[in-house]
Amino acid sequence: MGTVLRRDELAKEMERLRGQKKRVVTTNGCFDLLHVGHVRSLKSARELGDVLVVGLNSDDSVRRLKGSSRPLNCQDDRAEILASLACVDYVHIFDEDTPVEFIKAVKPNVHAKGGDYSPSQLAETPVVESFGGRVHIIELVPGRSTTGLVQKMAKQIEH
Repeated sequence: MGTVLRRDELAKEMERLRGQKKRVVTTNGCFDLLHVGHVRSLKSARELGDVLVVGLNSDDSVRRLKGSSRPLNCQDDRAEILASLACVDYVHIFDEDTPVEFIKAVKPNVHAKGGDYSPSQLAETPVVESFGGRVHIIELVPGRSTTGLVQKMAKQIEH
């Protein structure tokens, strides 16, 4: 089971792991309603290294990115769910709109993102590359998204 860490704890733990020559992988997102697309993406990210650190958007950050009706699950619940997955080693909740500060604390070897992005679209790409890391794009699972699930539930309620 993974561990939820504050930023100061995260930086210390990453320093320790780098000392052990561990290959650290990061990914990030809202992970509001966990679905198979999330699970496959997280498993794929974990396969890229020895340790997977998930940056989780805080409740305030999710609201700014997705609107006032989100998140559906609070950040502590989302963090606990992520940390319970076998492929996740650490979770860090960040309040910024981008994961740049999270990335600076971790200094990953690889940063993995879903295929709805390209490296040039990511604010974190230059930061990852400045530490000698690389950005890896993971193929999305078609038709699987939290937004799609929310829309499907809204239609069910209407009928």
